[in-house]
Amino acid sequence: MANLIKKRSRKSGLPPGSLVHIGERKVRTPKISIIDYDEAKFWEERSKKIEECFVFKERPTITWVNIDGLHQTSLLEALGDCYGFHPLVLEDILNTDQRPKIEDYGDYLYIVLRSLEYNERKKEIESDQISIILGRNFVFSFQEKEGDTFDAVRERIRTGKGRIRKMGADYLVHALLDSIVDNYFFILEKLGERIEFLEEQLVTQPTTETLRTIHGLKRELIFLRKAVWPLREVVGSLERGESPLIQESTRIYLRDLYDHTIQVIDNVETFRDMIAGILDIYLSSVSNRLNTVMKVLTVIATIFMPLTFLAGIYGMNFKFMPELEWRWGYPLLWGVMVATGISMMIYFKKKKWL
Repeated sequence: MANLIKKRSRKSGLPPGSLVHIGERKVRTPKISIIDYDEAKFWEERSKKIEECFVFKERPTITWVNIDGLHQTSLLEALGDCYGFHPLVLEDILNTDQRPKIEDYGDYLYIVLRSLEYNERKKEIESDQISIILGRNFVFSFQEKEGDTFDAVRERIRTGKGRIRKMGADYLVHALLDSIVDNYFFILEKLGERIEFLEEQLVTQPTTETLRTIHGLKRELIFLRKAVWPLREVVGSLERGESPLIQESTRIYLRDLYDHTIQVIDNVETFRDMIAGILDIYLSSVSNRLNTVMKVLTVIATIFMPLTFLAGIYGMNFKFMPELEWRWGYPLLWGVMVATGISMMIYFKKKKWL
């Protein structure tokens, strides 16, 4: 949190729309991929200069430009000058701590959301911000790092499978959002497996490591909820909005995507309830074990109280104690002490205190 505040301080005093990258630099140089297609044709290229995509601005085909790496502000400035993007949109793209949202600028829509990945090695969720700009015949997507989030969508465009090359740019945005939401389900599966393992561990042998795991899962679910809940509003606005950029034929697919988002939210809430229940069970089990230990110690202390009393009496150094002169005094005292201990244990067992 301190690092984030320190990075935000770089914008202190600057006017709105100032282009300052806020976040971690995750790639050395930005990577630009351009895909231009329609139902009959397909063209793809990797580019080093953003200016190479400007020639597609007035073409009737659908152009998808994906940019990996957000730290180069001059690239966004050139893009904004060519396509007329508002400076506040470019500022939000560079600020990688945005809440998922959608903004309608008339000629284009700006969408920002979180892309989540599950790190198998670290057993934790990693998050990246993805910004999408939807225009009449173009889509721009901006990612913090290079990844495989949209590889399935690219493959569908290359092979022409499905209806993606028959539909407009709005359907392409739906496909991008759908690939992100589908990845949420994969993350939920991984979290579900960890929760099931945690439940088994809790029943067999809970430890302090179990408590750390519970708190770790609780933090990850809070983080996941923070990313998913606003996305429901984004997809709902796309599906119910009046923007001419969203065709009626695409709204039914957005409605299906909205249902998927609701399912993810329901699963997140279910897992949060399960984690809260697991935490209660852990605390109860620890308390029960402590009570069991205290009960055993109390019983032992109670048994030794009369024995200590007898030993204390006959350990006093008074001269006139008649039992000290008895031949069988010592064995008799031992017999009384053993009989007292055994009778008390029998009594405790009958009361089911042992």
